[in-house]
Amino acid sequence: MNHNVLLAILDSMPDPVVFVDTGHIIRYLNKAAAAQYQKPDHPDLLGRSIFDCHNKQSRQIILDIFKSFMDGADERFLSINKSNQKVYMRAVRNNAGEVIGYYERYEVNV
Repeated sequence: MNHNVLLAILDSMPDPVVFVDTGHIIRYLNKAAAAQYQKPDHPDLLGRSIFDCHNKQSRQIILDIFKSFMDGADERFLSINKSNQKVYMRAVRNNAGEVIGYYERYEVNV
């Protein structure tokens, strides 16, 4: 499958997808994420630290979850958002099993 097909799949998803690398730099936003997060006070998030968009408490939660990924976890619950969705952080690993980043995953809270 080529790169353009994968991007089209991600852009077709109604929930935001923000991929962050191991240096906590935002490397990808799908269309839903760009529409939700790129506001006048954050016009271009690509290349910026995920921590520029989060308070001190959220930063520590992200760092704790990231550490758990480095210790072998694949996914951790993060919160329930304003749309009553469960939000999870999910590790992204390369073929060797090394963490190369992470993203948030949404689930309807029923």
